[in-house]
Amino acid sequence: MASPLPPPPRPVPRRREEFSSLTRGIYLLSHSLGPMPRRARELAARYLDRWEAHAGQDAWSADWWALPGRVADALARILGAPEGSVSIQPSATAAVDTVLSCLDLAGPRRRLVTLAGDFPSLEYLLREQERLGAEVIVVEDPGGGEAAAGALLDALDERTALVACSHVSYLTSRRIDPVPLVERAHQVGALVLLDVYQSAGVLELDAAGWGADFLVGGTIKWLCGGPACGYLHVRPDLIPRLRPRRTGWIAHANPFRFAGGPLEPAANVRRFAQGTPSIPGLATCLAGLDLIGQVGLPTIAAESRRRTAWMVREALARGWPLVSPPEEHRRGGSVMLQVGGGKEAVARLARRGLFVDAGPGESCAPRPTSSTPMKRWRRPWRSSPRSWTRAGPEAGPVYGQGAGLRRGWPLLAAPLPPSSPRRFLTVTR
Repeated sequence: MASPLPPPPRPVPRRREEFSSLTRGIYLLSHSLGPMPRRARELAARYLDRWEAHAGQDAWSADWWALPGRVADALARILGAPEGSVSIQPSATAAVDTVLSCLDLAGPRRRLVTLAGDFPSLEYLLREQERLGAEVIVVEDPGGGEAAAGALLDALDERTALVACSHVSYLTSRRIDPVPLVERAHQVGALVLLDVYQSAGVLELDAAGWGADFLVGGTIKWLCGGPACGYLHVRPDLIPRLRPRRTGWIAHANPFRFAGGPLEPAANVRRFAQGTPSIPGLATCLAGLDLIGQVGLPTIAAESRRRTAWMVREALARGWPLVSPPEEHRRGGSVMLQVGGGKEAVARLARRGLFVDAGPGESCAPRPTSSTPMKRWRRPWRSSPRSWTRAGPEAGPVYGQGAGLRRGWPLLAAPLPPSSPRRFLTVTR
């Protein structure tokens, strides 16, 4: 029998009524696709109304042109960044590509450094820069936040143009402390890019305090914004000094002049934009961003810590193989356990009304949330995780993720060790 979860120090505004999908079962998938807020449907209808009424009132001047800035400033608050430092991008991958297009990789400073096991798009993009003269260094992640950061620090020198890595690993939930990394990189004249896809919305971030040059991510996961957009934070003093080769008409200082080339880049962060933004996605993602702002990241992060700490304690007490760092300061909003039979476990849990997903590894992830009643999301912990699947003990890790949010966000996610099969099952919210 699982021990009781200690109560929160103060009432948590769970906002379950904002998410109709939470009435259909135990939704533990926010690390993959955050649930849709009810208000997103209203905002989608408002977008369609604007479009339909364009003949009578110009939709661009009435709403659409200002929309990317509204979304960007909401994201800046979540990132701990100043307003005017975030650019809306088609995706996180596009955001990284935009940063790379600012670099001169033909000279002596042409080294790009990253960690093995980060989301594959990152290394894909870095490797493609080899065609432009870059030297790519992929550092093996020895496990754990301090070890991973230390390995990166050792790889940096005066030949490094950029070090790029995830703040929180999507595979293991290991968290890197950005401050020593930024300090070392800046000592040798290198830039730092952090992928915060798996931390923005569940952890308190401090882009301004860290001094990181770039933060990238997207709205589809913990931000409950759906596949609306990616984003790029640029350190404010760098904005006028960088000129991306990846560009478009929106990046022009006066885009509606439709001037011929060469480009006259905007003086502000809009110089990192490209073509026409996806207005439908930007309109609907505000529902999730606004909810995060109303509840507050300190509340969300505290609830995540409370629940993931309970999961770690219960897993260790039962002797379950814990793959995520047990220490709170080294871990993101997920906790990973080694189990087997990812796809089969997903199907069996779904039949019990517990919705998770399978990823690159044999793992299953129950990810309780503050919006999910405790008696429901504790149920899987009353038996061995091996009972969640018929697979044998040789199978890989199980992911249980929990973003301590007020409305049913994932609270537990299990990572894979480098030696395990690269298949896992993730459960969140």
